[in-house]
Amino acid sequence: MLDLRRIRQEPDEVRAALVKRDPEHAAAVDRILELDVERRDALGQVNDLKAERNQTSKRIGALKRTGEDATALVEAMREVGDRIAALDARVAEAEGEIDALLLDLPNTPLDVVPIGGEEDNQVVSTWGEAARFDFEPRPHWDIGETLGILDLPRGARVSGSGFPVLRGQGARLQRGLINFFLDVHVREHGYEEVRIPYLVNRESMTGTGQLPKFAEESYLTERDDLWLIPTAEVPVTNLYRGEMLTLDQLPMKLTAYSPCFRREAGAAGKDTRGLLRVHQFDKVELVRYETPERSFEALEELTREAETLLERLGLHYRRLLLATGDLGRSGAMTYDLEVWAPGVEKWLEVSSCTTFTDYQARRADVRFRRAQAEKPELVHTLNGSALALPRVVAALLETGQRADGSVTLPEPLHTYVGSERLDPPR
Repeated sequence: MLDLRRIRQEPDEVRAALVKRDPEHAAAVDRILELDVERRDALGQVNDLKAERNQTSKRIGALKRTGEDATALVEAMREVGDRIAALDARVAEAEGEIDALLLDLPNTPLDVVPIGGEEDNQVVSTWGEAARFDFEPRPHWDIGETLGILDLPRGARVSGSGFPVLRGQGARLQRGLINFFLDVHVREHGYEEVRIPYLVNRESMTGTGQLPKFAEESYLTERDDLWLIPTAEVPVTNLYRGEMLTLDQLPMKLTAYSPCFRREAGAAGKDTRGLLRVHQFDKVELVRYETPERSFEALEELTREAETLLERLGLHYRRLLLATGDLGRSGAMTYDLEVWAPGVEKWLEVSSCTTFTDYQARRADVRFRRAQAEKPELVHTLNGSALALPRVVAALLETGQRADGSVTLPEPLHTYVGSERLDPPR
């Protein structure tokens, strides 16, 4: 959430930054400023009326003590009380509308973020080379069927389309990837692993920015008002919601595996084959709490940690700097990592690494003190997929495929999977 004081003090800067995302945001900024003036004016009147009422109450008391008639003053104070009540209601109404508008406004992008839509995303770097074959490479859904590891029809029978079933070697590959990712982050990158709930309350979804804007994209258990997490970012970021941290607790680096649940309400018919777009998928997430001055540097570190996994898996990938129109609403700057899948001949997003600056921390009220006597500050939060499993599996199958139907696995996975390759059933 944006700081109301910042909007008040730097309206032109905030308006210009938000217009880079969408020109319609300018109207929301103007409305917030208008309501803020009304609210402060009403509060000023309330304070004046309360001061008048206090002074008059003393006069009424003095008149009554001397036996004089105070009826007119008492009646006048009833009218003052009614005016105060009406003004208090107006203040509450204005504050409610301001809060709703602030919750709906996206974060302001950093200056380095390019302006434009998806077509304006910038390729920052590329690693490796695309795999070459002396046969026509197949898409991962065909490979998975040949290997007997991907069962889309039975997943659809159980839950509907978008809920794949991995079997045998496929399930073992998925589990091996999760353990490999977590081990690297914990042993080499210094993260603490946490196991988190997969259902969260409304406050947690609001704290990271999923609510109110993306309610239709999420799954809700209405009886308990609990939401299935769209990413481990939600529970992990909210672990310290409402808390005051100390400087020696920062940076805080947490990693978690979780299934993720997304309705993808606006994506019907888009990349729906195989594992490209599903409603339930596994992901290992990185979350950081940082001091504001390290926010940008930490984003670079976090992105490199995700890239390290792709390099060890031998997957050809590229890093994109997202433009303002493709940036998530809570993010101030995002790098996407995309791997090349030769079977479908597409770049597939497997990671988004983002700094949210203080946007999430203000919503979730996560603060820290540099010293006991100093004023509290908001932490900066960051998160990154490291990595999302479905498209990594798709890229591994398509990159490692062989003419005989088997799939060669990269060396780091041999111990985790218990095999150097996946073979079709005999």
